[in-house]
Amino acid sequence: MAHALRIAERGLGRTWPNPAVGCVILKAGVILGRGWTQPGGRPHAEVMALRQAGSAARGATAYVTLEPCAHHGKTGPCADALITAGVARVVSALQDPDPRVSGKGHAMLRATGIEVSENVLQAEATRANAGFLKRVTQGLPFVTLKLATTLDGRIATATGESRWITGPASRRAVHTLRLNHDAVLIGSGTARADDPDLTVRELGATHQPIRIVMDSRLSHSPDSRLGQTAKTSPVWLLHGPNAPQQNRDAWAGQGAMLLEIPSENGTINPRAALQTLATQGLTRIFCEGGGSLAAALIRADLVDDLALFTAGALIGGDGQASLAALNLTALKDAPRLTLRETKSIGPDAYSLWSF
Repeated sequence: MAHALRIAERGLGRTWPNPAVGCVILKAGVILGRGWTQPGGRPHAEVMALRQAGSAARGATAYVTLEPCAHHGKTGPCADALITAGVARVVSALQDPDPRVSGKGHAMLRATGIEVSENVLQAEATRANAGFLKRVTQGLPFVTLKLATTLDGRIATATGESRWITGPASRRAVHTLRLNHDAVLIGSGTARADDPDLTVRELGATHQPIRIVMDSRLSHSPDSRLGQTAKTSPVWLLHGPNAPQQNRDAWAGQGAMLLEIPSENGTINPRAALQTLATQGLTRIFCEGGGSLAAALIRADLVDDLALFTAGALIGGDGQASLAALNLTALKDAPRLTLRETKSIGPDAYSLWSF
C-alpha cells in the first residue's frame, strides 16, 4: 500500500476532478502490475495495473489507495474490472466519500466472494487525497499557501524589490509544487507588480497548471505575460460583477476563461471564489500571493497548508510584510499551525505547516 501511495503521487495536479489513485497487483510476493490515474482522470489506476498484469491477475491481491469506483461514468466501474480479472483480494486505504461510490465498490467486490480489507494506511491516504476529499465533502479545493520570506518575515524591500529573496534551489522547489497542484493562484496586486508567467519551467513538464488571477475589476493587462500565453497555457480570471465590459472582452479575446464572483465593497468574496473553482473541478490550489490575498484566505479559514521558504536575510520593518492585516486583537485568536516537515534547500530553509 505504501508503494501504491507513492506511485499515486505521479498523478497529482493532472487528474482533476478525479482523485490521484495508485494500484499495485501482487501475487506470491511478486508485483504483476501497477498503475496510477492518468492525466484527465482516465484510465483509472486499477485499469492501468490490470492491463499490465494481464491474465496473471487471477487469484492476486490488488492494493488500491481509494475504494474502487462503482458507478458508470465515461468508463465502467473499476470494481467490475477487478471482478472480471478474477482477483482474490482487494486491500483499500480509504472509502470514497463520493455518493456514487461510498461503500458500493467494496460491497460489489464482497458480493462476488472477493475478500476486502479496508483502511490500510488510512491516515496517509487521507492526506494524499486531501484535495479530492475536500472538494467532495466541503465543496472547496485544498489550498496550499506559499510564502518566500526573509528571517524577519519580509517579502520585499520598501521600494518593492523582491527578486530574489530565496535562492535557485528554492525557486526550483516552488516549480515542483506548482506541478503537483491543479492550479496556481495570485492576486491582482502581485500580477501587476511582477507580471508573472506562473508556468512550470526547467523540470521537463509536459503539462501546465491552470493559472488563476483574482482580479475584481480585471485591472491586469491582457497584454501581460499571462495574457500573451493564455491560448497555449490556460488562464482563468476571477472578477467581480463590476468589471468593465471592455476589460472582459479584451481578456476573452486573449483566450482566458472569465468567472464572475460575488463581491463585497469591491472585493471578491474569497470563499465564493474557491467554491466556484471547486465547481469547475479543481481540487488542489497553490496560492503564491501576495500578502493581501494570503491574509484574506487566512481570515476566511480557507488555507490548509503553508509552504514556507525562508532565506537567511534581514530587511527590517520598512520592508513589505509577508501578510496583510489579519485584524487580530488578541493573541489567543492567532492561527496556530502544526509543523509537518522541515529541511534545508540550498542556503534556505523550507518548512511545511498545516492549519
